[in-house]
Amino acid sequence: MLEEVERWLSRRSWSAADRPLDQLMAAKTRRGATISVVLPALDEEATVGAIVATIRRELMEAVPLVDELVVIDSGSSDATAKVAAAAGARVVHRDEILPRVPAVPGKGEVLWRSLLVTSGDIVCFIDADLRDFSASFVSGIVGPLLIDPDVQFVKAMYDRPLGEAAGQGGRVTELVARPLLNLHWPQLAGFVQPLGGEYAARRSLLERLPFPVGYGVELGLLVDSLHTVGLDALAQVDVGVRKHRHQDGQALGRMAAAIYRTAQLRLSRGHLVRPALTQFERGAEGFVARTTAVDTEERPPMREIEEYQERRAA
Repeated sequence: MLEEVERWLSRRSWSAADRPLDQLMAAKTRRGATISVVLPALDEEATVGAIVATIRRELMEAVPLVDELVVIDSGSSDATAKVAAAAGARVVHRDEILPRVPAVPGKGEVLWRSLLVTSGDIVCFIDADLRDFSASFVSGIVGPLLIDPDVQFVKAMYDRPLGEAAGQGGRVTELVARPLLNLHWPQLAGFVQPLGGEYAARRSLLERLPFPVGYGVELGLLVDSLHTVGLDALAQVDVGVRKHRHQDGQALGRMAAAIYRTAQLRLSRGHLVRPALTQFERGAEGFVARTTAVDTEERPPMREIEEYQERRAA
């Protein structure tokens, strides 16, 4: 590990318990900052309600830390939108945001569009499939942004069990993302969960970054933040344990391909001859090939979008 990273780990890694809510509220009031929490959601009726209810109860009603709680529904076929609204979130459908630009499937697409329907100085992203959710996921990662004006981007870190096996989750992280980062962006080697879906950043940074539309969004934002504001502006906070719905092996393969493609673009901005992934499933007469496209599209920095400029000016 680089000496620079070792120093960074000692300066920019904290625990959520390091900053109690009263300290965060005092800093929020002092700085006049506003906080938006965004949950991207697709068919998450089983978990989204409990997450929304916890944030509203503990971080909006008990203390006014969070100013805005928005669920972006990216086309759920279940009752995700209804459950989220009943629990106290403002629900916006992905296709209602920036309708002149046809939406494409993908998590990054939803996060990018969320900047147009939120207003907080700090934007906090939380995945909607978390179980046993704690409000410290939010308060922990927004804490450094409220306390230290030099911090721009904060990732959550946590234990990630796979079933009953402790520390065995995050398979794409260990097999794809961590090797890529260590080999090509060694300054980012200190991040415990580089692909985690829980992170917060200043709007002034997010609006300057391109957003990969699919699974590569977390790696893309992390790498681009490093190049935009430098390592010392990045941080991570330990929030305990993260439990969520795990993907099957085929889905993990598609995720890995998108992440590799995102890294490749940032390494060379070259042309990928065949941006597709072929996987195999056993059928009645043997193995059947299934080929899917690898996410290659990226959305431009939001501050380049005319509607966003008009909204900010107003």
